Amino acid sequence: MRRVKTASKFLLAIFMIGAGTMHFVNPEFFLRIMPPYLPLHAELVMISGAGEILLGVLLLVPKLSYMAAWGIIALLIAVYPANIYLYQNQDLMPAPPLVHLLRLPMQGLLILWAYWHTKDATHDAASSEPGRL
Repeated sequence: MRRVKTASKFLLAIFMIGAGTMHFVNPEFFLRIMPPYLPLHAELVMISGAGEILLGVLLLVPKLSYMAAWGIIALLIAVYPANIYLYQNQDLMPAPPLVHLLRLPMQGLLILWAYWHTKDATHDAASSEPGRL
């Protein structure tokens, strides 16, 4: 099971780093799906992209991976309004309606995936030592 969890953590890190990189490679896509009520669209796209890259890298650092997983959860929740906005305005990204609909629960699956890594073995071992809180 440890190998599966290690492979899963590596894949999640690669996914986050790749997704964050796309914010810089193709910012126009992310700018299109920004809800209009949010300020500083370009800045938020860059910040969220940098956050995804940073959290993906930190997920690979054993002593920080459980905190990075919590950060990924927070980031996925923070960007969820963009997925809702895209679903409500499907003309922003030409795709079948089912694709837009599936993006919504997929975010929940990503959150569950990250949550699995909030219980990092290194963190669990350190927190179970006598005298540690």
